[in-house]
Amino acid sequence: MLTSPAMLRRFTVGALAYAAVIGAQSARAAEATLAVAANFAEVAEVLVDAFEAETDHTLRISAGSTGQLYAQIINGAPFDVFLSADQRTVAQLEAEGGAAEGTRFTYAIGKLTLWSTDGALIGDDGAAFLQANAFRALAIANPDVAPYGLAARQTLEALGLWETLEPKIVRGENIGQTHAMVSTGNAEAGFVALSYVLSPSNKQPGSRWDVPQEFYEPIRQDAVVTARGADNEAATAFIAYLASAPAKAIIEDYGYAQNRA
Repeated sequence: MLTSPAMLRRFTVGALAYAAVIGAQSARAAEATLAVAANFAEVAEVLVDAFEAETDHTLRISAGSTGQLYAQIINGAPFDVFLSADQRTVAQLEAEGGAAEGTRFTYAIGKLTLWSTDGALIGDDGAAFLQANAFRALAIANPDVAPYGLAARQTLEALGLWETLEPKIVRGENIGQTHAMVSTGNAEAGFVALSYVLSPSNKQPGSRWDVPQEFYEPIRQDAVVTARGADNEAATAFIAYLASAPAKAIIEDYGYAQNRA
């Protein structure tokens, strides 16, 4: 979410100027590195391909948990753009002087789903499945560093099941590891990003329960140009591209919502 009317005006101007940026940059091709939250890595690859097809810029992706990427940035990792899985971490980076002023905005709103590769395991009532407690292991991302893990914990706490199910919880360091635990059968079910289940590369549709929003705080995923990338034309152009209609359409295809304000 844009954080102020002034920032909204600045970013709107930037988004509207995207076409002009594309038209003018061909003689100034640049390279930039993106630090991308694990849940968004596959979508980012699609976006980067589309962006590079329209420009002469070159982008590289480094994916990990939001907490890990933040720690790498403040310790000098050469990242020019940060696509976080939350707002808090990017706001903290901005407050610490690690981000270019006026570039932060919400590029996607993530959705949490309870998923199993067994097509008959999770019925329409995911809460009832959890309350039945008839499974060996339940995967979640680490709530301390991964926003989707925090959303999973908030869901279990809202259902009054955190303490009951905690002995059966297995944790991935990020949402990608958590998805792998379920897809390989190391956990019968787990809380993952809906984007993983809807991905065209997912060949295991299985069964799922999309967790109602009332059970967890909205997962607003913010992007920002880092202080290192402030003068990088590839970084600036890509952050503007994220707000374009073609980019939004790609993001929504993967199950993310968008700010409509």
